[in-house]
Amino acid sequence: MGGKPGADVKSGSRKNSDNPALWALAHAERAALADDLATLTPEQWQHPTLCGDWNVEQVVAHLTAAASLNQRRWLRSMVAARFRADVHNQRQLELHRGGTPAQTLGRFRAIVDSTTAPSNHTAAYLGEVVVHAQDIRQPLGLPYTPSVEALTPVAEFFASRDFAVPSRTMARDLQLRASDGPFITGYGLLVTGPTLALVMSIAGRAAYLNALSGPGAATLRTRVLQGGSGSG
Repeated sequence: MGGKPGADVKSGSRKNSDNPALWALAHAERAALADDLATLTPEQWQHPTLCGDWNVEQVVAHLTAAASLNQRRWLRSMVAARFRADVHNQRQLELHRGGTPAQTLGRFRAIVDSTTAPSNHTAAYLGEVVVHAQDIRQPLGLPYTPSVEALTPVAEFFASRDFAVPSRTMARDLQLRASDGPFITGYGLLVTGPTLALVMSIAGRAAYLNALSGPGAATLRTRVLQGGSGSG
């Protein structure tokens, strides 16, 4: 989830901007992912994920990079990459990947409690760890599910705007309604299911579409399958 966070730093709702409660949720989700990563075999560290062509170790390094860049560093990196988000993401990933999976995990553990980010859109950075953690867990069959308390603000943010992923575009003219929590948004054909499946689907992760139902589910499926899920 690369995106262009420096473009509109001052926009966004107060509820989801630079929110200590959301940072606490992000820290908890990073810590939970670190605990899961500590159980992986060397082979599992090289396993494919739901995030484009990246394997587990690459996604973890990307998360470390994302929690290490303030606005100035992010802008400098993007300028050096000529504002090509994929180039920026790959360069930062390589900078933060260790020589071994254990080193990569150590670097990730070092940023678990970080509040460093390129902008004040805290819900987006909570979403970054939620989505990428599931990018890792789902293909490996790891059973962890983030709390509804963590997922709901991410769902609200993703449905309200295209940031690092075209999530608002995915949800356009649909009503999304969580079956396990308070999230509901939009007008149009209904799509319902667990909050996690809604979040992951509008983030472009087709693996979660089967958990959704309702008259709008086919429309969302078509959009996700046409849009794909790149390294972001």
